[in-house]
Amino acid sequence: MALKVAVQMDHIASINIQGDSTFALLLEAQRRGHALFHYTPDRMAMRDGEVFAAVEPLTVQDEAGAHFTLGARERIPLTEMDVVLMRQDPPFDMAYVTATHLLERIHPKTLVVNDPGHVRNAPEKIFVTEFPDLMPPTLISRDLAEIKAFRAEFGDVVMKPLYGNGGAAVFRLTADDLNFGSLYDLFSATFREPWVIQRFLPAVKHGDKRIILVDGEAAGAVNRVPSEGDLRSNMVRGGAARPTDLTDRELEICARIGPSLREKGLIFVGIDVIDGNLTEINVTSPTGLRAIKRLGGPDIAAQIWDRIEARRAA
Repeated sequence: MALKVAVQMDHIASINIQGDSTFALLLEAQRRGHALFHYTPDRMAMRDGEVFAAVEPLTVQDEAGAHFTLGARERIPLTEMDVVLMRQDPPFDMAYVTATHLLERIHPKTLVVNDPGHVRNAPEKIFVTEFPDLMPPTLISRDLAEIKAFRAEFGDVVMKPLYGNGGAAVFRLTADDLNFGSLYDLFSATFREPWVIQRFLPAVKHGDKRIILVDGEAAGAVNRVPSEGDLRSNMVRGGAARPTDLTDRELEICARIGPSLREKGLIFVGIDVIDGNLTEINVTSPTGLRAIKRLGGPDIAAQIWDRIEARRAA
């Protein structure tokens, strides 16, 4: 069954196709004969309750620098699409939240992946706190007294923005780090929201595992190892991708969170696990598909499209 598929993303010209999961999904959709359309979030509009977008027909090929071709732009109701992939990257700001409200108007008549209402209600660093027993000790606050008390209890901590992504502005603070006051001032001036403070996990030097779940089931994983001299293992920050298998503890984590993901219509999810500790549940624009396949793992893009097609056929 050929589907009409629109992808809402940062402009396709800007992506790195070697590591971009959206591109893996587009290649697989095209291989299956689905018609692809491209638009950026700023090209959406709602008039009198109907949601439109200025879309361009899209073809893709796995060739860096020549990876896409766009056709003539046309303004259409998004209800003409069978599927919309909501794949723009955070920041998870009010523009992002507004996009989820607009897409909620067309879902589920048009299947939006992931469910936009639950994407809005499940920010990765907050949703994960529904499973505190799976996590390292975690504080969400901007209150100086709360943060000082947390540091006093655990000593070595990590501070990061609540709505950040890609490892940006992630800092480790040791118990005697004299930069804490300055960093607190910087965060206070930069971020209006609370931020995340977690107990530092020394085992991060051995890797931060990205596990992909498809419709609530573990599908594959890649271990991301920080580069020398860096705390962050994100591949966009120089982390190295290594093949890996899932441990019993990681399978337990997936089994615990899987039912909630299915219930919320979160078909494509990436979780981060360090030394058996769940740190984030990424529902906006998870990465890892291409790295997992390149390292000999499963073709998760194909699994995702199997689930999408089954939903559309139901």
